[in-house]
Amino acid sequence: MSPRTHVTTGPFAPPAPRLELDVTSADGARLYAEVHGPEDAPAVVLAHGWTCSTAFWAAVVKDLAVDHKVVVYDQRGHGRSPASATGYSTSLLADDLGAVLQAALGPGERAVLAGHSMGAMTLMAAADRPYLRERAAALLLCSTGAAKLKLESRVFAVGPKALRGWAHRTFLHSRLPLGPVTPVGKKLLRYATMGPGARPAEIEACAYIVHACPPKARGRWGRVLSALDLEAQVRRIPVPTAVIQGLADRLTPAVHGRRLAAGLPDCLGVTELPGMGHMTPVEAPDAVSGAIRGLVKGHLMTEGERA
Repeated sequence: MSPRTHVTTGPFAPPAPRLELDVTSADGARLYAEVHGPEDAPAVVLAHGWTCSTAFWAAVVKDLAVDHKVVVYDQRGHGRSPASATGYSTSLLADDLGAVLQAALGPGERAVLAGHSMGAMTLMAAADRPYLRERAAALLLCSTGAAKLKLESRVFAVGPKALRGWAHRTFLHSRLPLGPVTPVGKKLLRYATMGPGARPAEIEACAYIVHACPPKARGRWGRVLSALDLEAQVRRIPVPTAVIQGLADRLTPAVHGRRLAAGLPDCLGVTELPGMGHMTPVEAPDAVSGAIRGLVKGHLMTEGERA
């Protein structure tokens, strides 16, 4: 990956993987995936969100890979996964997740699955897929929503609701190039996606990742998000699920996390993080990795392994 697509030093620089995988999805799409940590350790699979890449999980991967097998992959059209040749939909996201699990996990191996933003929507979209019940021990949904994203987002927080909805739809659909990372660009990104206490290193890490997303993929996936409705799938998720939400999140405000908790068949609770924005795995990596560790201990490890 080019240095321009992520930072190369500090806690948010991506670690070197133990293994790289070339995964083929159901429609022939190619996906890039990585495996970190010991092969015989409890498995965790991380799915990134809109405009991000495997690099987005760097701090969480570094923490978990000490004693977990950690799988990360680039959603199609992001990072090192080529753009989709067959369209853009949440169903394709679910296909891709299934292909990654098949390629990265051993026969009968189960994992805790965590998704951020569009990555969490991927987990919701997979609710009816047999592989989710077979492969997932528990889920973590970070900074996400199931529906009404353009109506409830607060990036544009003034004016009539209809006008705000139009502004957010335009924002999601945009294919305008973001250009190089600049001080002004970092300020805009911080306002739209991060909490008021975001530190310079966190902002810079997110800026390089988001600016590296190809404009066409950003706009096409943004169209999917603007019309998103996965509330029925949420009610069918077959495994225990926890939710993490930043209370300063403008893209998917706290109302989304609370609505998810109300709809999940087996909700393990909502963790609300004061002052944190949308980029919780970067803004609060300890909280995210801690929640994942708790799910592994409670739902994946045997009693002997916990002891």
